[in-house]
Amino acid sequence: MKILQKNNQHSCCGQDEDSHKESNKNHSEAHDGHDHNHDIGDESLWIIFLPAIVSLILLATAIVFDNFWTQSWFQGYVRVIWYVIAYIPVGLPVLKESIDSARKGDVFSEFLLMSIATIGAFAIGEYPEGVAVMLFYAVGEIFQGIAVQRAKKDIKSLLDQRPDEVTIIENETAKIVKAALVNIGSIIQLKAGEKLGLDGILLSDSASFNTAALTGESVPETKKKNATVLAGMINGNTVALVEVTTAYEDSKLSKILEMVQDATSKKAPTELFIRKFANVYTPIVVFLAIGICLIPMFFVSNYIFSDWLYRALVFLVISCPCALVISIPLGYFGGIGAASKNGILFKGSNFLDLMATIQNVVMDKTGTLTEGVFKVQEIVLDSAFDQNEILQLVNALESQSSHPIATAIHEKVGAVDPAIKMTDVEEIPGHGLRALVNGKELLVGNFKLMEKFEIHHKIVHETIVNTLIAIAYNNQFVGYITIADVIKTDAALAITKLKNLGISITMLSGDKNTVVQDVANKLGITNAYGGLLPEGKVEKVNELLARKQTVAFVGDGVNDAPVVALSTVGIAMGGLGSDATIETADVVIQDDKPSKIATAIVIAKQTKKIVWQNITMAFVVKAAVLILGAGGLATMWEAVFADVGVALLAILNAVRIQRMKF
Repeated sequence: MKILQKNNQHSCCGQDEDSHKESNKNHSEAHDGHDHNHDIGDESLWIIFLPAIVSLILLATAIVFDNFWTQSWFQGYVRVIWYVIAYIPVGLPVLKESIDSARKGDVFSEFLLMSIATIGAFAIGEYPEGVAVMLFYAVGEIFQGIAVQRAKKDIKSLLDQRPDEVTIIENETAKIVKAALVNIGSIIQLKAGEKLGLDGILLSDSASFNTAALTGESVPETKKKNATVLAGMINGNTVALVEVTTAYEDSKLSKILEMVQDATSKKAPTELFIRKFANVYTPIVVFLAIGICLIPMFFVSNYIFSDWLYRALVFLVISCPCALVISIPLGYFGGIGAASKNGILFKGSNFLDLMATIQNVVMDKTGTLTEGVFKVQEIVLDSAFDQNEILQLVNALESQSSHPIATAIHEKVGAVDPAIKMTDVEEIPGHGLRALVNGKELLVGNFKLMEKFEIHHKIVHETIVNTLIAIAYNNQFVGYITIADVIKTDAALAITKLKNLGISITMLSGDKNTVVQDVANKLGITNAYGGLLPEGKVEKVNELLARKQTVAFVGDGVNDAPVVALSTVGIAMGGLGSDATIETADVVIQDDKPSKIATAIVIAKQTKKIVWQNITMAFVVKAAVLILGAGGLATMWEAVFADVGVALLAILNAVRIQRMKF
């Protein structure tokens, strides 16, 4: 049986942790803590089930001969050999795995439990039950493997949407090449309906792209010339040219796929507990089984060894903790897959657990609840200064920053004048920019910057709703530029969803307080604070944490790094735009939609619910049958249900989250 093969390195009762981590690092197809299947999809189901089918036919025939159609020849050695032959297709791989596991130091594995139980059944003449236990165990293993393999393929097919080949333009000639061999700087010709194979910038004037592979949203997005386009995006109805900017293995989609696959190595506390529990629990059960068999010898007057051995064997079969150790990691993996399908990337199952406990969501305003796309609304400068000269200076200084405000200035003023020479350029966090131009100091930022450098002005800036960019040149106040941002279309929906979940919402921003309060009023946010420096945001989050409450902070994951690190869960919006964001945050929402914050919490809660359903079901059923088995009231058939049946039910329960709509 391929499903139980030599290169298996883990059992559900224990595993080689170092090799497991290494396999995760190399993105192998090994699933969490249970690696009985490799490349199930490479073979037909018929081949995989063939040993079990052969065993089932032989077992069914033997039971008929034993109970319904008695044959004189079917007795003695013939009967024993028949059952042994029925046992071999499903039992031999398990016996082999038992030996291999013991050699690797994992003595008390599930393979040992099943081997002892079935061989013991043969020893006391319970041949049908010995074969049946191993048969159902093997079938259960196959179904477990198929479930895990499909869960992995669902996620991989969802994320790895790059084509194997692309069309590049060389010497004005179209040429089809392997995507992995394309060099940076090459020009890709993307026909209508084709998927982009590598990250790049759009050379065509405009093109429409379906970004479903990256964001979970199939709504087309129009890109303009020089805009960043990413591997996995599907071109619309025009031919587009794209210049490759990133190697195939370094594309954003590769990083996302790597992150999701690596997420399996970051275990939730529940997983870690169950694994440790199984490592202690299994050997204890083995010794209890020995006790059930031998201890009654000293207390029971009519002690019959075979009867008590049978009870011990039933006890062993029931004790296998597969339902717990397999279905729980699979439940978390299903949660990660369901989140990925909705454009939400969890960096590990531990963050699913944490997200399910969130009581407070603290959001940065710009880029989270607002588009972060600013437009210049008004330019108010002192007439004593040359407006064109000042705007050129401001544009040149803002070009040193990646802030959205810089983009707004650039769009208004145009190209930076190369004749302008700046020195000592400095970004002052929470204030703005400073530089020297021709020996004169230029300040561009908020009014806190003016106060810091004692620049006197008569502007009552607190009364102006829009964002203000104050300007000072040569120690004189020049004036200000007003810039307006736009609230995201689903921001109000996001707040409503979070409130419905009973989540407390706080909005923080370095923007002026009048702007912040205006946005808060429009969205129905009660707790909103503006004019905050990075340390001010840290202070507000600390206040919540001091109350022993869990906090999710939502921001860009870079500028807000101290708050992201401090919070219970750090969430980055628009992770596709920044490699640093993916590295910093615990959870990445790819499509910039704040409503996905609530979706992430719901998925986390549902995942945790399913995991605990499985834990409860496994413990209750196994405990009941263990007691019955020890008392001689349960047979091997009930033991099979308690082990394989419960495991299969738990697995089916675990994978259903991937079929849910959120």
